[in-house]
Amino acid sequence: MVLAARKQSVGVDVGGVLVGGGAPVVVQSMTNTDTEDAPSTAAQIVALAQAGSELVRITVNTPKAAAAVPEILQRMHDEGVSVPVIGDFHYNGHRLLSAHPACAEALAKYRINPGNVGKGNKRDEQFATICEIANDNQKPVRIGVNMGSLNQELVMEQMQVNTDKNLGKTSEEIINDCMILSALQSTELAIEAGLREDQVIISCKTSVPQYLIHLYRELSQKTRQPLHLGLTEAGMGMKGQIWSATCMGVLLGEGIGDTIRVSLTPQPGGDRREEVYAAQEILQSLDIRQFAPSITACPGCGRTTSTTFQELAAETQDYVRLRMPSWRNEFEGVEGLKVAVMGCIVNGPGESKAANIGISLPGNGEDPVCPVFVDGEKYASYSGTKDELANQFRVLLEEYVGRTYSKK
Repeated sequence: MVLAARKQSVGVDVGGVLVGGGAPVVVQSMTNTDTEDAPSTAAQIVALAQAGSELVRITVNTPKAAAAVPEILQRMHDEGVSVPVIGDFHYNGHRLLSAHPACAEALAKYRINPGNVGKGNKRDEQFATICEIANDNQKPVRIGVNMGSLNQELVMEQMQVNTDKNLGKTSEEIINDCMILSALQSTELAIEAGLREDQVIISCKTSVPQYLIHLYRELSQKTRQPLHLGLTEAGMGMKGQIWSATCMGVLLGEGIGDTIRVSLTPQPGGDRREEVYAAQEILQSLDIRQFAPSITACPGCGRTTSTTFQELAAETQDYVRLRMPSWRNEFEGVEGLKVAVMGCIVNGPGESKAANIGISLPGNGEDPVCPVFVDGEKYASYSGTKDELANQFRVLLEEYVGRTYSKK
């Protein structure tokens, strides 16, 4: 697949991270802790940042949450993490930012939902208040339109236009039109309130992949603002990952999108970092960016009834993720490392030779010895239990990284 050139957009500085303006596509995530709980929220931000999230958004929904923001950032900084933190505001953002200037100063960006910033005559006034505070603190904003919280007055107005002019549009088409209208009109209001063009990012999120593709194709033709991609609710597990990858892959392949988030619903007690890994894999699969060594593993078949290769592949991936925060800081280019953990002689040696480091475990009836390849050449043969194989392979990984990639 030949990717289209990136659409030209304005560059927006978000706490030292450039979004748009030709910069690499940025990975964003969001906490799901209670923001009033500063220790838990700071700990999750640190975990997300160490996983590779380059922007992290937090809900700021109560006075106590707003008051906790400076403490959250201090706790992060005490852990050596300085990832930009974005405040997500709904309904009362104008009041919270006005009443808590330390929060307004600490956040790297404000997210405004124009569908719930106010009603009637109050809407523009309260929207402008947030923009004015952003301008006073030299902060950018994201105008984040969501299908589920769209301005209903705008929807009713456009439905009436559809009826009066006999346009024949479906309700879904009208809602999509309203989302784009809301984003563009809100951008104009933000500029009128004093923000510069290079302080505004736009998103139009829906939970329907086909609609998302349509919306962003339209937006990319109608604005120069950087675009934040993502389904507003992707869902759980495989469904959320596949739906996100399908629509964002299409758009990124067309050169559309400046920052992305995969809004996965975690299992109860699940790992919030999964949404970071999913976003990274989308960008890495398209060769847009490299974040971590890729682990190639065969799917298994009747030739590989042993689970050893599956366990070794999973342990290798977990080990690489564990080591990446340190490797990323120590070694230049380690993100490009390619590793293969294969299960039998059919594709095992070939895939292992194509990787920087590869191991081909024996399938059914094969010699219980595992040939290991380094940069296309036979390096050794390993044998033993799964734990012994894993230990030997980890030692080889560490040795290879240490001697191959230049130290920073």
